Amino acid sequence: MKHLLDIDDLTVAELQSIVDHAQLDPATLNRPLEGQGVGCYFAKQSARTRNSTEMAVVQLGGHPVYITDAEVSLGKRESVADVTRTLACYHRIICARVYGHRDLEDMAALDIVPIVNLLSDGAHPLQAIADVLTIIAEFGTVEGKVVTYVGDANNVTRSLALAVGMLGGEMRVVSPVSQKFSDVDADRIAAAGVAFSWSDRVQDLVPGSDVIYNDTWISMGEEDIRDAKLREFEGFQVTEQMLSMAPEAIFMHCLPAHRGEEVTDDVLDGPQSRIWPQAANRLNSARAVLWFLATHPDNQTIWDRSV
Repeated sequence: MKHLLDIDDLTVAELQSIVDHAQLDPATLNRPLEGQGVGCYFAKQSARTRNSTEMAVVQLGGHPVYITDAEVSLGKRESVADVTRTLACYHRIICARVYGHRDLEDMAALDIVPIVNLLSDGAHPLQAIADVLTIIAEFGTVEGKVVTYVGDANNVTRSLALAVGMLGGEMRVVSPVSQKFSDVDADRIAAAGVAFSWSDRVQDLVPGSDVIYNDTWISMGEEDIRDAKLREFEGFQVTEQMLSMAPEAIFMHCLPAHRGEEVTDDVLDGPQSRIWPQAANRLNSARAVLWFLATHPDNQTIWDRSV
């Protein structure tokens, strides 16, 4: 069965197909979820992910069901496996926004319905697909483009590096030494054939960039280390002065932004910013991924609920 837990679950051809279909009019996708449910489990709150996923399901003819952790208490009141089997009784696809990536791996290991990662501590693949769609809309292609991420090497960075690299772009990361990719992550990115470089000096990698990308420094669940992270990231805030090192670059941010922390208002709201087209592409990304999984040959066998 085909799942999407991160970008490298896809071949380059599959990623390209998703990107191509994301740019089509929804009416041309033949509503492959007609009359079917899609379970949308959210352990974490969401604005863009919930709205884009639910509307993508509707555009494909399906019915999204929003499920909170208060209702299922994943891994506590019931095991991850039992929750997954329960939801699979009613839904063609399960989408999940979780804290631990292992929960998604446990869901997918059952191989009874396709699982979509709406965000985990390990990856954010639908965001990465929306990001490359935004780059394509601006430049016509990802191939040969330089994407420089200024911030910690986190779940967003991992998925973005894979998507950019698999489509022929170059990925750069500028971060404090303490926030760089682990050796495991670096090896994984290299294994995917991604052209990748890292530095802790903004002036080393920002010049020559086509895209400057940023994310909040304080993720959900990290509030207790907020002050320490802010000290680590002194000098890494994206400002107009930083953008002047790459005057032809566009600025992207996956949102929500902590204005005045990782990025200034004049960058977010300035002429180089593409944050709102990027947010709008979350819908196109979700719709194309759900279409891909609903129509994939490996996902046509219906789980026998009587077993």
